Amino acid sequence: MSCPICKRATEAAYRPFCSKRCADVDLGKWMSGSYALPSEDPDDIEEALDAVLNAMETPERPH
Repeated sequence: MSCPICKRATEAAYRPFCSKRCADVDLGKWMSGSYALPSEDPDDIEEALDAVLNAMETPERPH
């Protein structure tokens, strides 16, 4: 199996990646929305907009 980021051989500790760096690169892509698929469904767009607006209106709770 090869690393989906850099194509090198994977390491068991980081599988399916070869290193922590590649795992972090993948996580960054998920967090930034790089892996998101575009949708033409108006319901999806409305739900996403509502979720963003609700998140902006709700004050953060201390951890």
